[in-house]
Amino acid sequence: MKAILFLWKRVNSLEMDDKIKELFSVWDKHNISGFYCENKDQALKKVLELVPQAASVGFSGSVTLNEIAAIDNLKSRGNRVLDPYLAGLSREEVMQTRQEATLADYYLASANAISSKGELVFFSAFGNRISGVSNAKNVIIIAGVNKITPDLGEALKRAREYATPLNCRRLNWKTPCLPDGICRKEICLFPEYERMCCQVLIIEADVNPDRLKVILVGEKLGF
Repeated sequence: MKAILFLWKRVNSLEMDDKIKELFSVWDKHNISGFYCENKDQALKKVLELVPQAASVGFSGSVTLNEIAAIDNLKSRGNRVLDPYLAGLSREEVMQTRQEATLADYYLASANAISSKGELVFFSAFGNRISGVSNAKNVIIIAGVNKITPDLGEALKRAREYATPLNCRRLNWKTPCLPDGICRKEICLFPEYERMCCQVLIIEADVNPDRLKVILVGEKLGF
C-alpha cells in the first residue's frame, strides 16, 4: 500500500500492531497518506522532509507540535511561518494571522482524536483549524498513538470530554469544565462562559490525493 511508509530501522520493528496496520489501510483507500514514526525525533525529521524549505507554513495551536518542536525548527531553517502566537500582536492581528495561515503552502495541526476506522476529529473555537485542515493546499496532521479510539463515538467523546478540558486548563479559559474536567455543554453558553467547543470537523476522506498526510507517532503526544 503506497500510503504506508515505515520509518523505523530495526528488523524487529517491522511487526506493526494489527490495529495500526488496518488504520493505515483505511487511510490509503480514502486518499489520506499515512506515515509511521517511532518517536518525536523521527516525527520532526519527517515534517522537515515533507515541507519544502521555500514553503510558507501555517498552523493551529497544538501541544503536539510544541512537543516535537516543529514550528521552531521550521522557523530556524528559514520557512516563512505565519505565527499568531507572536508576542505583541493585537487581537485583530492575531485573528488576521490565523486566517492568513490557512492560505499558506502547508498547514500543520494535530487531531483531538482518531477512530480505528480512520476518522480524524477536530474541535475548534475560532474555526481556523477547521478551515486549514479541510481546505489548505497541503495539510500535515501529527498525532501520537494515544489519540486512537475504538470508534467515532469514542473519538468525539475523547475530544470533548478529555482533550478540550485539558486545553481549557492549559489556556485558562473560563469554561464549566475547567475546575474538574467534566463537560457541561448544556450550560456552556455565552456570555457566562468562554466556550471552546464551538465547531467540530470529522475528516473521513479527501478527494485530492496527497493533500492530506498524517504522521502517526508511536508514543504519547499532546492531549
